[in-house]
Amino acid sequence: MKGLILSGGKGTRLRPITYTSAKQLVPVANKPVLFYGIEAIRDAGITDIGIVVGDTKEEVMAAVGNGSGFGIKVTYIEQPEPLGLAHAVLVAEDFLKDDPFVMYLGDNLILGGIKELAQEFMRDRPNAQILLAKVTNPKQFGVAELKDGKVVRLVEKPSEPKSDLALVGVYMFDKNIIRAAKSIKPSTRGELEITDAIQFLIDQGYTVHPHMVNGWWKDTGKLEDMLEANRMVLDSLATCIHGHVDSSSTVEFKVVVESGAEVINSVVRGPAIIGRNARVINSFIGPFTSIDKNVQVISSEIEHSIVLEGSIIKEVDRRIEDSLVGRNVEVGKSPLKPTAYRFMLGDNSKVGLL
Repeated sequence: MKGLILSGGKGTRLRPITYTSAKQLVPVANKPVLFYGIEAIRDAGITDIGIVVGDTKEEVMAAVGNGSGFGIKVTYIEQPEPLGLAHAVLVAEDFLKDDPFVMYLGDNLILGGIKELAQEFMRDRPNAQILLAKVTNPKQFGVAELKDGKVVRLVEKPSEPKSDLALVGVYMFDKNIIRAAKSIKPSTRGELEITDAIQFLIDQGYTVHPHMVNGWWKDTGKLEDMLEANRMVLDSLATCIHGHVDSSSTVEFKVVVESGAEVINSVVRGPAIIGRNARVINSFIGPFTSIDKNVQVISSEIEHSIVLEGSIIKEVDRRIEDSLVGRNVEVGKSPLKPTAYRFMLGDNSKVGLL
């Protein structure tokens, strides 16, 4: 069995962060989202993985390399334009050949991985297996309709959903999905939809198994979902202190302080992670916060937020929360004071607070 990870797309819902970084490489709990997918596929026993890349291919290739660091073999497959998930399957045809495969969207996170799902697929041998989860906003997803436990219809982002069962960004297919993808036409969005390809299989009498996801699953394409995924992953961590925490500091609940990091005269209340060589001085780091490597937080308070590599937050006199701060950002004090701060800052930003 092979793996196919989709790591193209423009990430428009996470701009301005994604003007300068692939959305799949934005970190959750200080690890790029893409790495969680790679590890989930590897832990399912699949080591031959193709990664479909687009405009951000150089960045993705630099981050993942040849896969040896993960214990896998990686083949990069270029998709000239983001023309749909079924189109991504077609551009990967030479890599996939006739092998069954798992297709994993690179900006998705699934609790517990996919080992059991892959085993189920290989045991039962359906032509396709789709993962489904109940959502409150089905208009934003591919939606499945079931009858007597069988998939009868799939619709991509329906204006009037017939169910609340969304397709999770993990699919398992045999070789027949190639024929299906070649048999469909572009949707009104101009894309070859994977839902249409799976519907073709259903209409042609192929077997499509549904599998309900009982744990949490997140598509991290939006700020609020990224923060929620960060919260969920941090909550699964155990306290681990490899860096320096001085005697004037307090570390509470689940906190990771990575090697080279310093916590000086500060309070870190978990779940939280302080990355390598980060410095937290005279500050408060609140629950569900990820501080990436080489970040400095000085005389400031921040919680329920993600701060990326190399940023500096200094002498901010109101608490920062619900924020995603890009790489090499500087947030400092200015004379006037608003009552609250809420940020989504792109890489290399400089913000003067009034």
